[in-house]
Amino acid sequence: MSHPLHPALVHFPIASWSLATAADLLGLVIGAPAWQFAGLLHAIGTVSALVAMAAGFADLLALPPEHPALRDAQRHLLWVSLAWSAYAASLLLRLDGLSLRTPDAWALAFSVAGFAALAVAGWLGGRLVYEHGLRVRR
Repeated sequence: MSHPLHPALVHFPIASWSLATAADLLGLVIGAPAWQFAGLLHAIGTVSALVAMAAGFADLLALPPEHPALRDAQRHLLWVSLAWSAYAASLLLRLDGLSLRTPDAWALAFSVAGFAALAVAGWLGGRLVYEHGLRVRR
């Protein structure tokens, strides 16, 4: 078994998106500086997630159809896709050409929804490792 790439890559989008949502909420208090930082983090998370998702999808395709973890893996994929979609929508709503504008209520709502979906996806990812033992050397 080769070293799993997906677990090593997920830290970038998780950290970027979590901090982006925190910065968005902080922006409600301090305004533009936090929202500019949040926009940058949204972009980093959205791009880095594509690489992590590709590695995870390769791991999913390697699972045999009868594997007991398959259902959790598919649910993990669904929730990660929802998180990516929400964060990408939040990013797109704050883009003004190549610059970032102050997010509106929809952009902030998508950021919070993305964080909620990310939390569910992370919980399912934890199940894949700690309950099913996927990609764990025995």
